[in-house]
Amino acid sequence: MGVLRELTGDEGERHVLLAGIGGVSLVFSFSGLRGPLPFDPAWVAVILCGLPILRGAFAGLAAGFDVKADVLVAMALVAAVYIGEIFAAGEVAFIMTIGSLLEERTVRKAREGIEKMVRLPPRTARVLRDGAETIISAEDVRVGDILRVHPGETIAADGVITLGRTAVDQSLMTGESLPVDKGINDEVFSGTVNQLGGFDMLATKAGVDSSLQRMIRLVESADASKTPIVRIVDKWATWIVAAALLAAAGTWLYTGEIIRAVTILVVFCPCALVLSTPTAIMAGIGNATRFGVLISTGDALERLAKVNHVVFDKTGTLTFGKPEVVAVRSFTPDYTDAGLLGLAATIEQRSEHPLGRAVVRHAEAQGVRHGELEQCATVPGRGVVVKTGGKHALCGTLQLMNDNGVEPAGEILETVKRYNESGSTVVYVGIDKAIAGIVVLADTLRPDARETVTRLHHERVRTTLLTGDNVRAAKNIAEAVGIDQVKAELQPEDKVDIIRNELQKFSFDKVCMVGDGINDAPALKAAHVGLAMGSVGSDIAVDAADAVLVRDDIKRLPQLIMLGRRTALIIRANIIMSMFLNLVTVVLAALGLMGPVLGALAHNAGALLIVLNSAGLLGWRYQHRH
Repeated sequence: MGVLRELTGDEGERHVLLAGIGGVSLVFSFSGLRGPLPFDPAWVAVILCGLPILRGAFAGLAAGFDVKADVLVAMALVAAVYIGEIFAAGEVAFIMTIGSLLEERTVRKAREGIEKMVRLPPRTARVLRDGAETIISAEDVRVGDILRVHPGETIAADGVITLGRTAVDQSLMTGESLPVDKGINDEVFSGTVNQLGGFDMLATKAGVDSSLQRMIRLVESADASKTPIVRIVDKWATWIVAAALLAAAGTWLYTGEIIRAVTILVVFCPCALVLSTPTAIMAGIGNATRFGVLISTGDALERLAKVNHVVFDKTGTLTFGKPEVVAVRSFTPDYTDAGLLGLAATIEQRSEHPLGRAVVRHAEAQGVRHGELEQCATVPGRGVVVKTGGKHALCGTLQLMNDNGVEPAGEILETVKRYNESGSTVVYVGIDKAIAGIVVLADTLRPDARETVTRLHHERVRTTLLTGDNVRAAKNIAEAVGIDQVKAELQPEDKVDIIRNELQKFSFDKVCMVGDGINDAPALKAAHVGLAMGSVGSDIAVDAADAVLVRDDIKRLPQLIMLGRRTALIIRANIIMSMFLNLVTVVLAALGLMGPVLGALAHNAGALLIVLNSAGLLGWRYQHRH
């Protein structure tokens, strides 16, 4: 609806005008009523729409002398009422209110992806105590509780499945479109949804420590109002308000027409300028959330736009951080390579060491069965010694072999040396005082690591690998993925020093550190932007980072940097458009070519244009260069 205004027709017939927008009007006739209305209907809009504007302006001034857009609108309304332009005052108040509602709705759309995650936490959980199933508040779940999750229910804590098999919908947390199969000893996360069978689980992280709550805290801390550019724009807005007052007063004194001064106050409002940055930031954060990146600080996107150098940790970042068997070599005719793998799996079947578990896991994946053990002894830090099939067998380090009188031949040592130089770990397999062969394990590269580095180079971003591994292993990884520079055998403090030196050496060098472990946290904090791997990353690394890859999808890194650059471009465009619109409308108002009503329309059209331009970031997609 628009603003009511009384008209008088022929023979005193009463009409009420419903003022429309863009020249469209509706007229209602009341032939049975004659004489003047008891009040001007435009006062309805002044009171209903204008009073909230006056209250907001007064509250800003009283709270901290916050001289912003509402102050100018409030002064324009008061001045219009004072000079008897009630219709103009009501129309301006109405249009400003509608514009504000439309802006809020558009900005809210930009936050929907973020708010969806904040609404994820389950409210209840089924806990098993003394064999009985009890429904409790999800907030009351404690580490060590055994939870039962039925099909269709949301998982209330992070944990490990102890009984049952199922498929879990992790789409809201990780973006995976298909449910993920889960079985005994598999991890499940709070906020994800059980799709198929029921299962029991041991809670390992609950309440505020759960992965979901950790991610929610990151989302809630992403406040666009904290960004440096927002604070700069706010200062500009204050000066614009002062300039508006001077321009309005000068126009009034020069022309003697207060209506022109009122119009200048309306159109000079820096609403579009104030909206130019936070709307773009929130839309950018919403876009990042949709492809699995959570941004924890409002200015992270602004800083990402300036990144021209990415520093990678190796283990858990470029690699999976888990040892996998990459080669099996038999050095005796008694065993084929597959037979040697079966012997190694037999020896390691009771081992708790990560290398031993990796050997058994690989054998099972290859369909190789292991034999029975008659005796088993673990030598800490060395390996395992067993008796199987009446024979003594052992699996472990060269030192374990030497301790048991097993000496590898020169050919074997040469082969082992080549694997060691490539960064692999070699496990010796011996039987009856002889070396039967070796099992080679390595931390395997993520399949998209090379593509990620290539795309970064296409976007003119330099790359460096920082790792605590030996030089040879680090260089092999760097060559495999195409990284420019390598620094190896580093302690955590060395990484921090290198990053700080890079930032100080070149003022234009803006470093993004990508890491996952506790030892990466100081470097993540020291970098211009810190990016943590959210799934395998430690809590400390995630808390230290500015952004988190929820599902460790490293190929999203180039997309994130380009999103930052796109956001910065949109912000600059918004600022230029808003200031240009302000200048044009102020000139038109001063020349008397624009009245308060048209000024209010132009003002809100400008603000909506800025919001819609920012909202375009929600649908932005990364197109990498070739």
